[in-house]
Amino acid sequence: MKKDYYQKVALLGMLLIILFGFQKYTGKKENFSGVQFISENAPPLSDFDPNELDAQQWQSLGFSEKQAATILHYKELIGGKFISKAQLKKCYAIKAEKFEELNPYLMLPETTQEARVYKNQKQSLILSGKFNPDHISADRWIQMGFSEKQAEAILKYKKYLGGSFGSKEKLKECFIISEEHYRQLEPYLILPDKISGNSGPSNPYTVKTNIQYKSFDPNILDIAGWQSLGFTQNQAKVIVNYRDKNLKGNFKSPEDLKKCFVISAEKFEELEPYIKIDPTAFAVKQEKTDFSKTDLNAITFKQLLEFGLDEKSAGSMIGFRRKLGGFVNKQQILETYNIDKEQVEKLISICPLNATEVQKYTLLDAPEEWLKNHPYFKYSANKIIFYRISTPDEKKIWKLLKLKPEYETRMKLYLK
Repeated sequence: MKKDYYQKVALLGMLLIILFGFQKYTGKKENFSGVQFISENAPPLSDFDPNELDAQQWQSLGFSEKQAATILHYKELIGGKFISKAQLKKCYAIKAEKFEELNPYLMLPETTQEARVYKNQKQSLILSGKFNPDHISADRWIQMGFSEKQAEAILKYKKYLGGSFGSKEKLKECFIISEEHYRQLEPYLILPDKISGNSGPSNPYTVKTNIQYKSFDPNILDIAGWQSLGFTQNQAKVIVNYRDKNLKGNFKSPEDLKKCFVISAEKFEELEPYIKIDPTAFAVKQEKTDFSKTDLNAITFKQLLEFGLDEKSAGSMIGFRRKLGGFVNKQQILETYNIDKEQVEKLISICPLNATEVQKYTLLDAPEEWLKNHPYFKYSANKIIFYRISTPDEKKIWKLLKLKPEYETRMKLYLK
């Protein structure tokens, strides 16, 4: 009897230990699921490689400290590097909505299979002579032997660097270019080996020339005019774009010019004595937009800035509208990421919305590409394509999709 008693006590103890461990595990999981994204303070998004981010940088994208730590832990578990967007998407700390926001800016191949193709390609490149990769178009990269997607990725990476590779070292870091391909390219590259902090030929933002300076107004110089001051064509384009887009067409003071990142401190010191800005140039009155007659599906980036939106809000709104193919109702605009909701509420209370030109389909005839790229349909696209082949009945497809009511309501905005 004593033996049976002790056996039962031991068994009961083991069951209690297992039960306690299970509760502890599920408790941790539930606690994590309650973590919310801190997206309101996130900075404007631009192209980035998630492999280069530390915990603080993940937090700056709107993740909590705990989520950032989980993402980095997940990266270590998969070998220390994300090799595709599909792989990053599997990290449970990144919700579907957040991934949708980040996806256009991720500098990764779409799938792991594509990444393997990029990594394992061994074919010889067709190289005829030395060249500067900063001046190479997508067609030229393709002629060398890269695929169309690879060429696009290389140009996207160059844009991410500020419009110039700057050095062989930076070009080598482009994940699309395998070690084998880089070895073939390296002897033909007209670039310094590394970017130096000193003002010399190894600094991509300094052009060492003997220039006879004379007074100039930076508000009237075109690309050729900036090149005559010793800047490369790419640098000149950046300066003009910075003036016309960021500063709305005018440098109001030499300090504005100094803030342009392609102008080094040394170069600005050379230019400063010759800068003569006409204060009347930016005092010219411009015709104001009548926002009560401006369609929200046609309003431009410049008009949004004129209304009072900042660049982040205006860019997010225009970008989301483009992905949707147009807004169907004003509430969608308020759901856009990274916008100043107070300003946007004022905007939509004044501007009309014409949705008659927005393209709509049925679930049965919607093009596959449209389904896979539309923000409301992309996560159900493959299921829709499969179900409409096997079950060409729209009502039955909705039942098979088993979507949350709010997702179904959003999708039906773009269906006939």
